Amino acid sequence: MSQEFVPDDNKFDRPNDDSAGVCEQEVVLLTVVGSPKGVRETILTLYRLGFAEVGDWSPVQRAANPKQVMSVLIRRKRAEGTSPRQSGR
Repeated sequence: MSQEFVPDDNKFDRPNDDSAGVCEQEVVLLTVVGSPKGVRETILTLYRLGFAEVGDWSPVQRAANPKQVMSVLIRRKRAEGTSPRQSGR
């Protein structure tokens, strides 16, 4: 059974529960859709510009159009006006 479906009464120890960070983080989702070559080139261009690491993108997936693929990048940043949580790192 997957960890995310195991009941847990301890709200502070849920690895897949994002409720603690929802009010503190802004989430931006970027999707690149196009030919396999075009998607790879776009990801590499964004890397060269310092926007995101190549490994931060999702694995390439088939898109709705059979000739296209897609990759997704999720950026999380602390919402303005919130204080950083103590993460112990």
